Amino acid sequence: MNPYRELKEIAWKCNMELKNLGLIVHTFGNASAVDRARGVVAIKPSGVRYEDLRPEDMVVVRLNNTVVDGALRPSSDTKTHTLLYRHFPDIGGVVHTHSPFAVAWAQARRGVPILGTTHADHLPSDIPCTGSMTARMIKGDYEEETGKLIVKAFARRSYEDVPMVLVASHGPFAWGATPEKAVHHSYMLEELSKMAYLTLQINPSVSRLQPALIKKHYQRKHGPESYYGQANSGPDKGDQ
Repeated sequence: MNPYRELKEIAWKCNMELKNLGLIVHTFGNASAVDRARGVVAIKPSGVRYEDLRPEDMVVVRLNNTVVDGALRPSSDTKTHTLLYRHFPDIGGVVHTHSPFAVAWAQARRGVPILGTTHADHLPSDIPCTGSMTARMIKGDYEEETGKLIVKAFARRSYEDVPMVLVASHGPFAWGATPEKAVHHSYMLEELSKMAYLTLQINPSVSRLQPALIKKHYQRKHGPESYYGQANSGPDKGDQ
């Protein structure tokens, strides 16, 4: 039996859920799952259609990007995923998609402002956008540099409170304590991007949500005295 079978199955299910949620365009996108104890990551193979994807197709790499299991080439974004796992020690999954509303904000090189309570239910701040790539970064180790841009954007932010980002001119990345939560955060990133876009079409001069409402909605789901949902409701408590 393949020693990475369970990890590969988790990664495959998360990739397929991205497809089911409508976050995937063609073959563009990937989800990964990490096994911290063994220091390995299972990730989607590069360029394989989701319709053809099987659990055994997942590629397992070490955190230094060395392939340890799998016959196919891993995602071209693998180095970005592994860098995030190395710098964000409490995450268990990473997701990258090219979902249209999030990509639109990334291409505009703008973070998504926190305009309403739906956003505050999930994040206590705007969704950040990274700085732009320099010519040196583009010519260098591009995927590694992408990860560095993300890490830099969180120098003064909590990657746990804000489990998502837009990479300028590129697209969205999200993560979570588990691979399944990373998928959920990726879905919410797209939805919040859509809501903000539509809001600004209706009222371009709308102001940012007032701090008291941000604090109230975020704390009632994520704070130490949160009261939303049912006690002991499982791994997604606080995300719904």
